[in-house]
Amino acid sequence: MSRRSGILEFAVLGLLRESPMHGYELRKRLNTSLGVFRAFSYGTLYPCLKTLVANGWLIEEPGNTAEEAHAAPLTGRRAKIVYRLTAEGKEHFEQLLSQTGPDAYEDETFAARFAFFGQTSRDVRMRVLEGRRSRLEERLEKMRASLARTRERLDDYTLELQRHGMESVEREVRWLNELIESERAGRDLRSPGTDGAAPQNTQDTTGAPGVLPRPGDVLRPDTPGDTAT
Repeated sequence: MSRRSGILEFAVLGLLRESPMHGYELRKRLNTSLGVFRAFSYGTLYPCLKTLVANGWLIEEPGNTAEEAHAAPLTGRRAKIVYRLTAEGKEHFEQLLSQTGPDAYEDETFAARFAFFGQTSRDVRMRVLEGRRSRLEERLEKMRASLARTRERLDDYTLELQRHGMESVEREVRWLNELIESERAGRDLRSPGTDGAAPQNTQDTTGAPGVLPRPGDVLRPDTPGDTAT
């Protein structure tokens, strides 16, 4: 399995843990809530869903409403399939949430992991945040060393581009420092519209699922031409 496929499976399981959904709803949530998946098609999502069903982590059910059931034969269209997380799927997702190895610190992986911090225990959140910060500090040190070696040979535009890259990494490190400090102090992040109310989650949480790193720090910009296939 490729890393991107693994991230997609993780995200699908996490979203379905919140509630059952059909494919269109899933794709919309992945695109709008998890920016790392903005540029992918149904041709990517449905093989992933089939794999998760085959593994016993999801089950397929007919559409929930009577209107959908009656409308399908009349219109000649197939009834929408709703995907529901099984007990085994929930257990598997919780195992994935508990992982804090180096893969959790990579750019795309970290964005997906952070989106589900609301379902992640505080100690795991801390290890992932500290691991991400350590990874970026190493990257920043290498960037500075490279710039120092090559500064005299670079034209102004290339030099400015490298500076821009360093500033982006420095900005994310500062952001991570703030998050880590909040976690250590026991402060929870709040999503807009909660009016200070605790998130609806039985676990120790910060914010709600779907919260993402600040734009420009971790996630990639939208990719033009995103179409369903």
